[in-house]
Amino acid sequence: MTSRKVYRISGADREEFLQNLVTNEVSGVADGIVWAALLTPQGKYLADFFLVGDGDSILLDVAEPLAIGLIQRLSMYRLRADVTIEETDIKVARGLGEAPNGAFADPREASLGWRAYDGRGTETADWDAVRIAAGVPESGVELIPNDSYPLEMGFERLNGVDFRKGCYVGQEVTARMKHKTTLRKGLFQVAVGGAAPIGTEITNSAGKTVGTLYAQAGGLGLAYLRLDRVDGSMQAGDATVEMIETT
Repeated sequence: MTSRKVYRISGADREEFLQNLVTNEVSGVADGIVWAALLTPQGKYLADFFLVGDGDSILLDVAEPLAIGLIQRLSMYRLRADVTIEETDIKVARGLGEAPNGAFADPREASLGWRAYDGRGTETADWDAVRIAAGVPESGVELIPNDSYPLEMGFERLNGVDFRKGCYVGQEVTARMKHKTTLRKGLFQVAVGGAAPIGTEITNSAGKTVGTLYAQAGGLGLAYLRLDRVDGSMQAGDATVEMIETT
């Protein structure tokens, strides 16, 4: 499980500031936890994070490798807004099952369990296997800054983008992908026979490149696939790969 950093965003303009930047509706933090992303103006992924209301501030929970770049970008957008961003020593706890008192159900998918920010410990689990079984991408693995598009990576299915909110950075491209195009590429769950390193190229029966195999666990994996080249005889190195059809 990737280590996390938690920042505290405070100031009178904190909610409006985030609302104008991120992919999801920020008012949801009043009721709990929101998963969102910051995009480039061209609609590409920069970082994803959780936003949690905490009294007169908002906690931002982000993967540690993305933290410095994200905070630098947010600070650049701050301008004259009444917003303060401070690093905290809060530790993120996770567990499976129903959220206990003081914790928050993961907003992406129920099987991911809960998150908490009150000092309790994290439960032991194979968190990679949990997210792969749920079809959830991880920053730095399937989610690549300045490369991934959120809709191709399942953000709509995972409650990470709100098409009813107003403008945000990258909103025009994201909306166009939603309403004016049919996605021909994207992240899909696959059955994997054998094993292959993360980033292994997937080829079809004709030897053409179909995509890339990422994380794998328990015979399942996540793969970025070009749909017009998917067939029933795909390989990733020595491993066999079969796309799992979703309903």
